[in-house]
Amino acid sequence: MLFPTGHENMRGRRWPVITIGLIAINVLVFLGTHWTIEEQAPKSSEARTHILMLAAMHPEVKVPPDVEKYVRDFEEHNPDLWKQMQAPNRDVEDLWDARMRLMDDPEQFQSEMDSLVREYEQDRESGILERYAFIPGAPRPIAYLTANFLHGGWLHLIGNMWFLWLAGLVIEDAWGRVIFPVFYLLAGAAALQMHAWMHPGSMAPTLGASGAIAALMGAFLVRYPNVRIRMVWILFLIFRVRLYRFKARAIWLLPIWLLVEILYGTLFGRISGVAHWAHIGGFLFGALAALALRYSGLERKADQAIEAKVSWTADQRVVTATELMERNQFDAAIAALNQFLAEQLDSLDAANLLAQVYWRKGDVAAHRLALLKLCQLHLKLHNPEAAWQHFQEFLNCGGERPPAALWLEMCRHLENQDHPDQAVTQYDLLAATHPSEKQSLLALLSAGRLCLKKLHRPTDALRFYQAADDSAIPHAEWQANIKAGVSAAQSALGMAYSSAKPPEK
Repeated sequence: MLFPTGHENMRGRRWPVITIGLIAINVLVFLGTHWTIEEQAPKSSEARTHILMLAAMHPEVKVPPDVEKYVRDFEEHNPDLWKQMQAPNRDVEDLWDARMRLMDDPEQFQSEMDSLVREYEQDRESGILERYAFIPGAPRPIAYLTANFLHGGWLHLIGNMWFLWLAGLVIEDAWGRVIFPVFYLLAGAAALQMHAWMHPGSMAPTLGASGAIAALMGAFLVRYPNVRIRMVWILFLIFRVRLYRFKARAIWLLPIWLLVEILYGTLFGRISGVAHWAHIGGFLFGALAALALRYSGLERKADQAIEAKVSWTADQRVVTATELMERNQFDAAIAALNQFLAEQLDSLDAANLLAQVYWRKGDVAAHRLALLKLCQLHLKLHNPEAAWQHFQEFLNCGGERPPAALWLEMCRHLENQDHPDQAVTQYDLLAATHPSEKQSLLALLSAGRLCLKKLHRPTDALRFYQAADDSAIPHAEWQANIKAGVSAAQSALGMAYSSAKPPEK
């Protein structure tokens, strides 16, 4: 079983109040309906089953159009079970079935069916599932909304709410507190409609937020394709459970999930008990909606509105410094920001504004130092992607000697993001720029390992390991690793030479 535990973009600009509100509503609705549904479901199921059995054994009995539709839908999609119900010599199912076997008066059969139909109609009017779950064969308009807030059990609820939290908090941060809830509700309705199109006439109740959540996953794919999702693979073995953790980019993981849903929906359809086509419909709706918002400009407008609100809630001294910068009073703005940063060391807003002020002033050297400060702040706040963006700005504006420790963290970020070529290039530059720093030795070892195991470049791997062995930096604690790396690189080179050597005649 695969299960996501998080992703790299779990921080937002504001509290995700809509996402939290949706989760709260789902939990409250579940607590208010779960036990009632559990109590009503057996009674409703018994009446429906007896209607089907009586209609199969005595097709001459008359039923209202809606009940006839229910019976014909069952017969169409369950032909083997229907034939089994019609068989006169089948086993007795319950006391009601035994009582029916003793009857032979057609009027009694009709009277019994009329009684069952009244019970069925009463359940439809008073039962929670019948009134508020989505029934494709007889959809109520309100069910396009209410079905998305009903759940069949604790695992159903917890699983859906976890996925809602993972995807909802970043989509809400991107689209704001107006577009996001409208999108969520429309996505739920679209997912249910897709389910109805693929299962026309079905009388089985459909419930759960998974269609709307699948739409969030589709939007996540479009909005954050390169974000790496942390996954756990739970493998159940005899007498033990094994856990395997890995990361995968959204652009690879989510399409695979969609293909699996299409496969299951095509092969198993309604017999699986899962509304696979609702998931598919929701996912496609979410992806298309995300593209529409991007190219219509609404996403950009929403982002600007959020930034304006976030800026308005900033510290007054930061707001004052912004106004000073806009009036080209750069020195006053710098003084105000430095004073603020002396008190609030971890203020991203102030550090980012300081870098802008230095750039507007034309002080490139100070701008580069401010960018390095931003890198360090983002790393401290566990946001390496933002740190890398500022590090690239530092390099693009002529930065040549970033601190070795910070540089090493950026190299490791590239490695974690599965960019081994870029990581090796940066490791090499770090080692050449800071040859007397301990980080240069670590950079050489990391570059050698990547060249050997990821890039299959044993010549470069041997060069890096030998450079580490020749380093003037004390490296007794790493000597075993260096020797093992040299040996592995030489062995790989020998194998490459043997495979390239022409056969002897």
